[in-house]
Amino acid sequence: MIEPAQRIAAPTFAGEALRGAILATVIYADLFDDALTRDELHRYLIGEEASAAVVAAMLDRDAELRFHVEQTEGRFHLNGRPQLAAIRRERAAASADLWPAAKRYGARIARLPFVRLVGVTGALAMNNARPDDDIDLFILAQPGRLWLCRLLVLAIVKLAALRGYVLCPNFLLSTDHLQLSERNLFTAHEVVQMIPLERDHWYRVFIEANGWVADFLPNAFAGQTVEARPGSGRPIPGRLVAGLLSARVFDPLERWEMRRKVRRLSRRLEREGGCVAFSENECRGHFSAHDARILAVYRQRLAEYVDGIR
Repeated sequence: MIEPAQRIAAPTFAGEALRGAILATVIYADLFDDALTRDELHRYLIGEEASAAVVAAMLDRDAELRFHVEQTEGRFHLNGRPQLAAIRRERAAASADLWPAAKRYGARIARLPFVRLVGVTGALAMNNARPDDDIDLFILAQPGRLWLCRLLVLAIVKLAALRGYVLCPNFLLSTDHLQLSERNLFTAHEVVQMIPLERDHWYRVFIEANGWVADFLPNAFAGQTVEARPGSGRPIPGRLVAGLLSARVFDPLERWEMRRKVRRLSRRLEREGGCVAFSENECRGHFSAHDARILAVYRQRLAEYVDGIR
């Protein structure tokens, strides 16, 4: 972790808030060894709504900001971190190698009974993945069948593992509980960065249900309409299986599978810790508290660089 050369000085003009927001955004990206393009920096600008032109003008003309933020190969990073440009090139190449598998297995999951949406999250969604990274997946499931849905998804996970790919469906959510309860900068980034395999009706509904992300990333969807395109449709056998297993007679099987998995996941939580939620509407298994650690380090870095920014 690099040490800041000095803190940002006391406010000198009306753009102080924007300067601080740009620096905060670059600091957050640095935690993932990421360096941002102009467009990315504008889209992921933390806490300040501003046009792309205004952000670009400050990047180009503000001497105090340039004391802390440098540009290498078209990407902005903290002073003293030019190596991030090379890291991003390497990870972009690694991500390009992972995307075909993510799309292939994600499409198979999307055709399973009870699945309503599959999205790629994590490092791959930002094209910042290493060759051995997991492929993180977010899945929307039919109400009342989330845990049977997860059971079917795990069959695809095992199939992918046989071919050397690690799928990590670490967040399943029921379509009747789309508003996320965990609201922080990390989760806001996960929502905004998610790449849906199909921008169908459910993707638009999910984004609209989580409009709170604008409190953290106000430019993320500013001026954009999340368009829904017709999906490819689920094969007839999948629809038939889903219709059969949706019958109330299978409700006890859903509850049994939930209890069985929650016991197993709870034992893992005792070993590893983390930020998790298990219910009939949600299975969020972010073990090892990665998100909490990121936010804690981010707050520490802000305290080192910027007075008064939260």
